[in-house]
Amino acid sequence: MPGTTLEDLVLLFEQVDGAVALTGAGISTESGIPDFRSPGGLYSHIDPMEYLSVTAMYDHPERFWRFFIDVFSPIVDFEPNAGHRALARLEQAGRLVGVITQNIDGLHTKAGSETVIEVHGHLRTVHCTSCEAVAPLTEAAQQVNAGGLPTCPECGGALRPDVVLFGDQLPAIDRALELAQSVELVLVVGSSLSVTPASYLALQSGRRAIINREPTLLDSVSDVVINAPAGETLTALVEALVG
Repeated sequence: MPGTTLEDLVLLFEQVDGAVALTGAGISTESGIPDFRSPGGLYSHIDPMEYLSVTAMYDHPERFWRFFIDVFSPIVDFEPNAGHRALARLEQAGRLVGVITQNIDGLHTKAGSETVIEVHGHLRTVHCTSCEAVAPLTEAAQQVNAGGLPTCPECGGALRPDVVLFGDQLPAIDRALELAQSVELVLVVGSSLSVTPASYLALQSGRRAIINREPTLLDSVSDVVINAPAGETLTALVEALVG
């Protein structure tokens, strides 16, 4: 049976040489960002293939961009919480080699984490599908809110978000796999591990610890499982390991 206490988690960290954090939506809900996949979340009310897929972007660009900006552009202004800050401190103290995240909100970078692999991309920028020029998402939002489609400031080509849409490949997955395989422990935070690549990444190291409010599919093959809020648990972990 996995350990279930903070003391178990501290002991596990003391036993391993190198750890990486793997985070999901559950760490950012404490900043007020909704978990779109949870029951009653956004994906319970819409078909994401219809609104957030590569096909939707090319076939129905007006609907795609209006929906994307309405739903996602406000997230750019959210701030990190105690959980994000605690992971940054663990990295600074040499207890983590970095963070692999499923989230697109950019809060790990805002909190001070330096090695962050965003396997689903991020909301900071968009890029041109013609010349690859990069622009802030806020510029695309201004064009959409003015009633148009976002176009490249350099060549006038079509812009697309720097997030992984349904139907896209995962450009950062190889880096994430390499990082997860380089350490002895994956610390899962705020992920149900019900979809890939999260479940696959969590299995890349020899040992696992999970901090999540609800049970996950990998609880039975993990060393420590703590069903509690991420912020308070990670803050206590920092206090125990770093001081």
